[in-house]
Amino acid sequence: MHKAFSSLLFLSLGALFISGKADELPPTFDNCKRCAILAEQSVNRIAIADLDKQEIVWSWYPNKAGINSNHLSWFRAPSDAKVVYGGQFILMTASGGGVALIRIADKKAVFYAYAGSNPHSAELLPDGNIVTASSTGNYLKIFSVDTLQSSDKVYSKTIPIAFGHNVVWDKKNRVLWSAANDQLKRYIYNFNKHQPDLILKGSIPLPGSEAHDLFPVYGENALWLSNPTGVYKFDVATRKIQQIPNLFHDIKSVTSGPKDYPVMITHPDTTPKSWWTDEVNSLDGKVLFKSTGLKIYKARWFLQNQFSYDKALKFNLHK
Repeated sequence: MHKAFSSLLFLSLGALFISGKADELPPTFDNCKRCAILAEQSVNRIAIADLDKQEIVWSWYPNKAGINSNHLSWFRAPSDAKVVYGGQFILMTASGGGVALIRIADKKAVFYAYAGSNPHSAELLPDGNIVTASSTGNYLKIFSVDTLQSSDKVYSKTIPIAFGHNVVWDKKNRVLWSAANDQLKRYIYNFNKHQPDLILKGSIPLPGSEAHDLFPVYGENALWLSNPTGVYKFDVATRKIQQIPNLFHDIKSVTSGPKDYPVMITHPDTTPKSWWTDEVNSLDGKVLFKSTGLKIYKARWFLQNQFSYDKALKFNLHK
């Protein structure tokens, strides 16, 4: 092997072996078959857990991600995390106000910004822009993603919405869905990379109130929905909503996978009463992962989301 190429290969691999063990690669769809992404608040991190091994195999901390020290408080109490860009990146929000796009391989926050007012969810749009939902601010915020701009200078715009807790891009219908208290809102995106905006096109009544999680049903043209009293499945084509039997209340996240993956949920501990948990359950009550002392707010299967993203969608450092 040529010496220069050998050195370059060593440096490239060295950037990957960041877990402290040279024989471990970062989690990918290929090497982490039954893994879950956790928004974990005990130490303000995003974690990936291998459910077969019952252990955390990857962790991201904001103070090790290239984030300005003055902005670290933005990433207090992570509230959501989802895999994007073919499993190479994670999009996360935190109750401290922050949103970040994290590269799994080297744990760098390649983009981050301040959404404010307790963001509970974020979504990646087809052109790389990002939209967040803030619960106490009652708004969505859409960002023009430019990795060469400082976090306090990126273009953003707020769109009012009641009880903002979730956002999901529907690639087939080219719309953004967001459950707003007791209404499911449908937005059109203007596809303006530098001055993005959302236009409300319709609303669908929802059962109950305080809609919390909204996430694609794996392999179906449907969305999971949770509120304090139930779990539902929304059929996008028929616009029908079906209540799903479950054993829990106040479910914070719902996610599913192929037939051998159970529907995964998180629900808060009740003794003492909190908004987090140290275990992840299936919808029928089985414990899928548990680690005493953790404060897990949401959990998602580490799987390709074909409802929202094309497999060919790639991250560009700057547009």
